[in-house]
Amino acid sequence: MSIFIHISSNQRDAESILAFLAKHHAGHLPRALAARVEGQPCDLSAPLPKTDKLEILTFEDDLGKETYRHSASHIMAQAVKRLFPKAKLAIGPAIEDGFYYDFDHRPFTPEDLEKIESEMKKIIAEDLPIRREELSKQEAAKLFEGRGETYKLELLKDIADETVAVYHQGEFADLCRGPHLPSTKCLGAFKLLSASGAYWRGDEHNPMLQRIYGTAFPTQAELEDYLKRLEEAQKRDHRKLGRELDLFSTHDLIGPGLVLWHPKGALVREIIENFWRKEHRRHGYQLVFTPHIGRANLWQTSGHLGFYKDSMYAPMEIEGDPYYIKPMNCPFHIFIYKSALRSYRDLPMRYCELGTVYRYERSGTLSGMLRVRGFTQDDAHIICTPEQLQDEVGKVVDFVLFMIHTFGYEDISIRLSVRGTEKEYMGTDEQWQQAEATLESVLKERNLPYQRDEGEAVFYGPKIDIKLRDAIGREWQGPTVQFDFNIPTRFGMEYVGPNGERLQPFMVHRALLGSLERFFAGLVEHYAGAFPMWLAPVQVRIIPIADRHQEYGKKLLAELLANDVRAELDDRRETMGNKIRQAQNEKIPYMLIVGDREMENNAVAVRHRSEGDKGAQPFADFLASLRPELKPPKV
Repeated sequence: MSIFIHISSNQRDAESILAFLAKHHAGHLPRALAARVEGQPCDLSAPLPKTDKLEILTFEDDLGKETYRHSASHIMAQAVKRLFPKAKLAIGPAIEDGFYYDFDHRPFTPEDLEKIESEMKKIIAEDLPIRREELSKQEAAKLFEGRGETYKLELLKDIADETVAVYHQGEFADLCRGPHLPSTKCLGAFKLLSASGAYWRGDEHNPMLQRIYGTAFPTQAELEDYLKRLEEAQKRDHRKLGRELDLFSTHDLIGPGLVLWHPKGALVREIIENFWRKEHRRHGYQLVFTPHIGRANLWQTSGHLGFYKDSMYAPMEIEGDPYYIKPMNCPFHIFIYKSALRSYRDLPMRYCELGTVYRYERSGTLSGMLRVRGFTQDDAHIICTPEQLQDEVGKVVDFVLFMIHTFGYEDISIRLSVRGTEKEYMGTDEQWQQAEATLESVLKERNLPYQRDEGEAVFYGPKIDIKLRDAIGREWQGPTVQFDFNIPTRFGMEYVGPNGERLQPFMVHRALLGSLERFFAGLVEHYAGAFPMWLAPVQVRIIPIADRHQEYGKKLLAELLANDVRAELDDRRETMGNKIRQAQNEKIPYMLIVGDREMENNAVAVRHRSEGDKGAQPFADFLASLRPELKPPKV
């Protein structure tokens, strides 16, 4: 995490933060990457602040990682410009677990990446100071125009400020807000991972650029550990497993980002949905269904056309009225609530829906089931009185934990997003104070560790975001609990209070899984395609050894199906080895091998996908042992 340092009056004998550390806190220098002063990030080369508090960012801090890897992207770009002077610079941000840079250049080959890595090592050895310079937009435009950097000139036009930052290291210069490492020598272990095409600004109507991905860590040991995890992640890639296990597909003729659920994938989705519906009814929710389109006036009232239009599809005209395909379900739920006058005795009301919505995403950002244009949200809205708020939010958090633990996620991280001082927000100060205090209190009551993010709340309310860590330690976007002071006001939501007065209710948006598409992708990768028994699309495959064992296999199949076991009979004219290998590759939990001995004794030879041969046993015993695995685990 960050290192917090007090600056005493007798320590103000240094001009920069870096010089201050070198003189008074040299032990922190190896970990120091950048700094934060009064909430604002800055370079270590920045002047020593006049305040008495200083926050030093390390690699354990999110912004520290970003600084480290963004500096790596600049070093990579400098190496590319040295080797390929005609390549034009686009953008090169840090991303989760690494960085990339886009270039206007021919496709990079694996041999090119090796050369670029070698040149990066030379740049690191040169120990080039990384220097920040403040320029006017006109001065920056002149600099990049002289270098032929047309993409930088385009970026400059979009910057509202009249002054911009340019970072220099040797002959290299880049437009960037920073912060950066003090010198190229501060970069430790790095690796260039791949190269691919990417549209400028993610828009398929723009030029195709060439993107180089890389990663960087302070030590070689950390890098090697990451590369091992990356190799495992590639084996678990839901796009790869989706093809191999015949779960889903996308097709250009249908449209990018629109998913086709194949029978096996659809069956897993059906199991998830049925469990979801059952548990929601048990937790006091009412299931609703809403249309896929709504009149423009609806989205105008909700604020979507004002704040969200860029993510909505173009309207369609019906009988002279413009209609929009829905990007969210909430306005429809409001009108169900408003279909009658509600009393405080009617509250809380909990509406839930597996509602399919459509949002525009640039084609360059789409990725399997993780980033799509049409998806189903496990949406719910809780409408309650202020007095009911604490209890309702507590129930939501408990429900969240129950659901994610049932699906096999034990490790989570929680962020609490609250309002800051630099934005305007809907709702009164009293409402915000109550909402933020409620969310925080619920987390503290349950001893759930969380990070409080000042200024990260959206304009209409504070929220809790929960990320799920999978089997190999990666974080997936998960449940969200979001207050909304916007929609109740815009739609004039009311309830009749105890004294007959008209009052405005509180409203909480809540998703336990997020989108079914993204949640399904996460499950595929978490389990590497080997779903737990209760979720597996095929739970048992019967494999007769010879044709004369087929009838016995059919009898077993009928008994399994009658006991709600998802079973199949492999009656193909294939070798036993091929049939077992096929079932293993399809990650089917159990294989039942049946031959003469099994047929005579009404038995089965059991083989498990991970435990191997479990020996022969009476079929009745196998079926009895199977029953506990057919149900969701108790948590």
